[in-house]
Amino acid sequence: MAGFRSLARQVRDPLSDLALRRYSLRKCLERFAPYGHRATWDHLCSRAGFGPEDRSPDPARLVAALEELEEARAVWLAYEDAFARRRRKEKHDGLRRPASFDDWHRLTWGGCGVAWCDDPAVHPSEPLAEVLRRIIRALEREPGACCPVCADTRLVWQHDLAHEPPSGPVCTGCGIVVPRPVLTPAALAAARRARLLVSA
Repeated sequence: MAGFRSLARQVRDPLSDLALRRYSLRKCLERFAPYGHRATWDHLCSRAGFGPEDRSPDPARLVAALEELEEARAVWLAYEDAFARRRRKEKHDGLRRPASFDDWHRLTWGGCGVAWCDDPAVHPSEPLAEVLRRIIRALEREPGACCPVCADTRLVWQHDLAHEPPSGPVCTGCGIVVPRPVLTPAALAAARRARLLVSA
């Protein structure tokens, strides 16, 4: 099975068939898709300027989409590396069991679903790398009351998400499932109440 870098080389290969290059970009999303496969694909297509169903996109646009994905992946891999170093130090210091804060990271290992968007057509418009940087910065500071990506405070608890965990606070501004560790208990409670008001 081809890895991300091998697939990226196929996307860039000017001698490859255009359909294979497009297919290889889609396959990259099986290795790294911060919003989930469908939402990340929709995001990349809209930012690079080709349609999600376009079977013959401009090769330069395919490469532009790949470059955005690669930049975001580099941001995430650096975060995972720092996370792994921290855990090694904690284990060395006798803290064998990860904190509950780390549960979120365990569910997003590899970068798939870091900023899950349950509706593939609703996702942040900013570059993927910037979205990930904002989430990482939020994870490194005290919890707050708003979405770390768009700063919207309108969070609604949603059940039956197509991802783990199966329920959580969804930002009505940018569509991501906000990582619970970045929100205060009061913000989480408000999102749960908002869900009740919406369904009533």
